[in-house]
Amino acid sequence: MKPSFEKYIPFKQINLPDRQWPNNTITKAPIWCSVDLRDGNQALVDPMNLEEKLEFFHALCDMGFKEIEIGFPSASETEYEICRELIENNHIPDDVTIQVLVQAREHLIRKTFEAVKGAKNVIVHFYNSTSTLQRKVVFKTDMDGVIKIAVDGAKLIKQLTDEYDGDTNFRFEYSPESFSGTEPENAVEICDRVIEALGSTAENKLIVNLPNTVEMCTPNTYADQIEYFARNLKHRDAAIISIHPHNDRGCGVAAGELALLAGAERVEGTLFGNGERTGNMDIVTMGLNMFTQGVDPKLDFSNLPKLREIYERCTNMKIDPRQPYIGELVFTAFSGSHQDAINKGMKYMKESGTEYWEIPYLPIDPADVGREYEPIIRINSQSGKGGAAFVMNNNFGYDLPKRMHPEFSKLVQAKCEELGRELIPKELFEVFEKNYLEHKQKYVLSSRKIYEESENGNDYVHFKGKMKINGNEEVSLSGVGNGPIDAFFNAIKKVGLDKYEFISYSQHAISQGSDSKAVSYIELKKPDGKSIFGIGIDSNVNVASVLGVLNAINRAEA
Repeated sequence: MKPSFEKYIPFKQINLPDRQWPNNTITKAPIWCSVDLRDGNQALVDPMNLEEKLEFFHALCDMGFKEIEIGFPSASETEYEICRELIENNHIPDDVTIQVLVQAREHLIRKTFEAVKGAKNVIVHFYNSTSTLQRKVVFKTDMDGVIKIAVDGAKLIKQLTDEYDGDTNFRFEYSPESFSGTEPENAVEICDRVIEALGSTAENKLIVNLPNTVEMCTPNTYADQIEYFARNLKHRDAAIISIHPHNDRGCGVAAGELALLAGAERVEGTLFGNGERTGNMDIVTMGLNMFTQGVDPKLDFSNLPKLREIYERCTNMKIDPRQPYIGELVFTAFSGSHQDAINKGMKYMKESGTEYWEIPYLPIDPADVGREYEPIIRINSQSGKGGAAFVMNNNFGYDLPKRMHPEFSKLVQAKCEELGRELIPKELFEVFEKNYLEHKQKYVLSSRKIYEESENGNDYVHFKGKMKINGNEEVSLSGVGNGPIDAFFNAIKKVGLDKYEFISYSQHAISQGSDSKAVSYIELKKPDGKSIFGIGIDSNVNVASVLGVLNAINRAEA
């Protein structure tokens, strides 16, 4: 054997110089078929029991799936019993078609027809492997032998359908398993032969499913295979082109999307990409990719957290924190620049009244999938100035002025580094409380009075009160100014606090109703030339601003 990478055979490309799929756009949803209960279930360490399968089946119906592959009823008694339970106890809605998988082998096909007796709508999905490698290594036969297996299976299925005593609406699906590893011309030939054996027509089409059973090539090459197949199939009008991508190269969704551009009309996949090896194509990701492009996926993804709970409980599989749309961290920004952009996007959405979702770094509104805004920005030592401010505003209603962001951010980063982890919103607010609202007070107002006076057309504000220093000494304060802050500054200058300079001020309400309160953010320049912020809260806006000044001085002299 050759060493290292040299032992692998490069995938043979399709000669399709006039390919059309790159010029196409996805404008509508495909026919979706969930294979969670078959392909997904068979890949579990502990397959779902009857109760779990029933719950999962009903969840798929609630999402809007109209075609659901429920299992391989001829493979085991358990699978057979689940099929019978669904039929006999009326679990299947009238507009939902169950799909059953079976190898193109006589005794398995006959048992499959027994398993579905009494169902209203059934797709019998039969298959045999056609790939070059499996013909050589597994079956040791040529293409003629593989075609005979498929055609014989098709003839038996047609015969059993004709002989069937009941009113079941049968449809058929054929998969040349490992399609992507089959020579394109051979894949076309075997499917044409199956269509002929079944007598499929434009009015009664065969679902021709082209599985990327093992993802062997780049998504664009898979798209070339699909377009080649659709162009060259003799009985194209009698076929619905279906795809079944797997994710061995990590490109299952991309392969599925490009296959739709190339002419596929139907997609088989699973929720969150569960399936053999690295999984099947993730229908949730593909569907929501369409959703974010203004295309209705025709499936209900409005409560992904509920779907996640059902999925993880029934399969014992865990969804990765980075899984698109549903992972714990996908709507989370730690980077400072990302946090700032999201924060500005939120403000733009609120202020502009735009009809469209226009927020940087968030390709979808979390609310559209049942997620919440709160977790979007999370705080760690790498977070930027705007991140902590966003959480304070979004979670607690404190709209910190932009000039205050750097100061508060340093306090938050110091706490993150002390703990060695991110802060949850509650802990972030505790940093705010400790450093501002509950800060040690050297100076405390024991009484206060603020009133206005007009004289000779001029308006003045008076401040009078008493202030304790270090809890003991009490001094009287009196000052006049053009506003409450100016009056208070003039009052405290008389008792030695004359080295602080007022820089900026902002204020907003933090509650509503008769007990509403205002919060004031005051920025002062300290004697050393650096700035510091203080916060005051009171039901009286003038008092809140005065308390903010005193809070800044107390913080400066701590």
